[in-house]
Amino acid sequence: MRVKVNGTEMEVRAETLMELLEELSINPQRVAVEVNLEIVRKDRFSEYKLKEGDSIEIVNFVGGG
Repeated sequence: MRVKVNGTEMEVRAETLMELLEELSINPQRVAVEVNLEIVRKDRFSEYKLKEGDSIEIVNFVGGG
């Protein structure tokens, strides 16, 4: 399926948001995700079904001091 991730179109095998994060080797505990301008809660990552053409923004949390 083709989706847009952080502005880049890509072909992915994932069917859910959690599968997408795994496919992209992203730790789901360290990100916030928005799909089509709607924030998705972490507890919904596994059940949130992706659709052809979805626009996904993934923001990583970075610690500092």
